[in-house]
Amino acid sequence: MTTLYERYADEIAGLIRRQALRAGDRLPSVRQASASRGISPSTVFEAYYLLEARGLVEARSRSGYYVKAAAATLPPPGLARPGDATEVAISELVFQVLGSSGRPDMVPLGSAFPSPALFPLAALARHLGQGMRALPPQRLVQDLAPGNDDLRRQIVRRYGIDGTAVSAEEIVMTNGAMEALGLCLQAVTRPGDVVAVESPTFYAALQALERLQLRALEVPTDAREGVDLDALAGLLDRHRVKACWFMPSFQNPLGALMPQAKRQALVDLLARHQVPLIEDDVYAELHADARKPVPAKAFDRAGLVMHCGSFSKCLAPGYRVGWVAAGRFAQRVERLRLMSSLSPALPSQQAVAAYLAEGGYDRHLRRLRRALSESRRAMLAAVRQHFPVGTRVHEPQGGYFLWVELPSSVDALELHRRARAQGIGLAPGPLFSPAAGFAHCIRLNHGHADDPRIDGAVQTLGALAWAMA
Repeated sequence: MTTLYERYADEIAGLIRRQALRAGDRLPSVRQASASRGISPSTVFEAYYLLEARGLVEARSRSGYYVKAAAATLPPPGLARPGDATEVAISELVFQVLGSSGRPDMVPLGSAFPSPALFPLAALARHLGQGMRALPPQRLVQDLAPGNDDLRRQIVRRYGIDGTAVSAEEIVMTNGAMEALGLCLQAVTRPGDVVAVESPTFYAALQALERLQLRALEVPTDAREGVDLDALAGLLDRHRVKACWFMPSFQNPLGALMPQAKRQALVDLLARHQVPLIEDDVYAELHADARKPVPAKAFDRAGLVMHCGSFSKCLAPGYRVGWVAAGRFAQRVERLRLMSSLSPALPSQQAVAAYLAEGGYDRHLRRLRRALSESRRAMLAAVRQHFPVGTRVHEPQGGYFLWVELPSSVDALELHRRARAQGIGLAPGPLFSPAAGFAHCIRLNHGHADDPRIDGAVQTLGALAWAMA
């Protein structure tokens, strides 16, 4: 269904095509358009952002939006152009930029986690103690290789409820999702191989490629619908891609949600090329809509999709309980885990299993989703109010990140340095690309609404960005 802002954007685009609006003409101000059309200012902003993304209009500092002299088609927000596979050397920049982000005196807009106050930590701690007291001693050894039996059954049950057929034999428990994702990479690649990643992509994915001496092939990725499948198909024809690492649900950092039909097309495309998909799905439970997105794993008939999940972002941060439904690669992944970490911590697995069995998990998730939806709306409104003209921000349908594209004159790394001096953390765009691209973009975490410093920090960030625009 076409949204209101898309209809308004299409109407203006039609005026430009018919030359009723010509190059250099000024579009109505946001206030004028809102009043004359009876639509909200945020709807007008979204329409203008979309027109800007299409290359039809441009924002001029402190002046408004104007029809561009050349209406060339530009990629939509967050969409990069395909290129060649590159070696990855991102870790030093990540450590330099994010080294201070976890300090309590820093406002956590650059954090990778939502607020701990959103999680039932007291209940988990109670289950941690009770579960270990009741655990038969022999289970401490028996559960090492496969992982906690009760928890694996609970995970399989949740897959089934969501309509995805997964067997317990392909579930490998791991120390968080990052270990699962790294083991999947190791299972299907060797040093020097090419791995396709979204552009932009999560910096920890790039660090994993760097550690394993793999080359990254960036695939154009849209802020609304995820990976560009046409571009991916062309890249698969030109490169010997050994694996794809994608995040179809609420992609970090864009927040993109790949439509269900597109997920099936992705799985079919990779099956034709016999390329494994490492599906990073740690944000799937954080959907704003009524229904959880169907994972790409649900369409896998060849066993090529390795679906990685975790309780760190939705239930138990710090417990480091993750898993992978590894398909045909399950035995290889489990053996790699045995050779590296042997097993994730059994007390953490036992506590999560007991909490799930008690039956309060879905109730907790509903509260968590409501809280994140409210904080998302609040931060979107604040960014639109305080950030410079020409700023674009897409409203994601889940997760807890906002991807903000600032005017091209704003250097995200310099903005980070100035913000850090004010005690504000953020994640600058160059962290999310092996080529240090997205130089005028930032990722903001809206999952800390309980922190009273957030509103002032967003306003300060806006003022800093205005000074650089």
